[in-house]
Amino acid sequence: MFDKVLIANRGEIALRIHRACREMGIRTVAVHSTADANAMHVRLADESVCIGPPAPRESYLNIPAILSAAAITGADAIHPGLGFLAENAEFAQIVGEHDLVFIGPSPEHIRLMGDKVAAKRAAKELGIPVVPGGDAVNDIVHARQEADRVGYPILVKAAAGGGGRGMRVARDQGELETMFPIAQAEAQTFFGNGALYLERFLAKPRHIEVQILGDGQGSVVHLGERDCSLQRKHQKLVEETPSPGLNLTERRRICDLAASTMRKLGYKSAGTLEFLYENGQFFFIEMNTRLQVEHPISEMVTGIDVVREQIRIAAGAALGYRQEDIAFAGHAIECRINAEHPDTFAPSPGTIQRYHAPGGMGVRVDSALYRGYTVPPHYDSLIAKLIVHGSSRNECLMRLRRSLEEFVVSGIETTIPLHQKIMTADAFLNGDYDIGWFERTFDHTL
Repeated sequence: MFDKVLIANRGEIALRIHRACREMGIRTVAVHSTADANAMHVRLADESVCIGPPAPRESYLNIPAILSAAAITGADAIHPGLGFLAENAEFAQIVGEHDLVFIGPSPEHIRLMGDKVAAKRAAKELGIPVVPGGDAVNDIVHARQEADRVGYPILVKAAAGGGGRGMRVARDQGELETMFPIAQAEAQTFFGNGALYLERFLAKPRHIEVQILGDGQGSVVHLGERDCSLQRKHQKLVEETPSPGLNLTERRRICDLAASTMRKLGYKSAGTLEFLYENGQFFFIEMNTRLQVEHPISEMVTGIDVVREQIRIAAGAALGYRQEDIAFAGHAIECRINAEHPDTFAPSPGTIQRYHAPGGMGVRVDSALYRGYTVPPHYDSLIAKLIVHGSSRNECLMRLRRSLEEFVVSGIETTIPLHQKIMTADAFLNGDYDIGWFERTFDHTL
């Protein structure tokens, strides 16, 4: 097992990884920008190294600075967390070339799945149904031709992206002309690659993803599916497992398909396959070769620590259990709490004046907040994840409503009031929602 792991990330996910490491007896190194000098993961880590100014490209995306921090602290391995360099194949390769272990998949698998067009092509070859679409396009002329072939409405997506960035819907050629350069500029800004691709826009699908673990030694298991359909502008707000929109047969079909596909690839580490589901059909859209923000709900229903498994696998350990050994118990829901105005979604950085996290049976809060902490304006606005588990969906919902009432964060605006509204909406309570439901129901800023 590793002696020391450098955590190449920030915020709640850096704290999450630190906790998993310490429970395994592994020392940790926190890297941080000058804006994060007082962050909780920096305070708790065994060692910390400042790697640059607030701008991500000068700190959390600064590969030489991160590698230097690993060298001077004597780290054995680097955990990239999620976002930033987590799906950067070049970074994973460089880490290995410096005699360090990258806690994640191989550079080859990151490269394959990081290119969304190549990933869809690979999925199709492996027998997974995909949304009708085409190859990457770099200019509007080619885009018009592809759109005419695939058919409107069309979804314009970043070929090297994820998380809803560089994604726009065009219902006709006029909208395509408008949306294409916007999506291209956003893709270039966030991923350093302006290539886009087009795929058929489905009217009212659910967003279903499957968490898998592979040890690279022939064993791959799934931890069930997650329903991530409650979204705003393709950004997930609430996730739950199991999905209220699937029956047992559909659930087994998609989870077994995801696991068998990754087994064929010889996949090593944690990963998530994402699908759109509509009218009884699943369509593969992408794979994330990293930890997901919503991984805790899979942990709550299975009892398996996904981060611990990532670390064990990276150290060369086999899974040590089979699919039939995994027991799924109850229901879990996660609310993403952001430092944003609950109605306008305007960012709300600032200093935390009061902070009280809910507790009690089946309640988990993943957050790096504390009283007096200043939420910086330079990064993603996610500040906490409220995860609740219950023996049934109804029990889970009641516990979640109680927990939201208890959650106190003052000094900044947060989306807690928005989640309280969602939890009382009939469609959500009945599990009858799709990826466009939130925007049709609540979001009048679009």
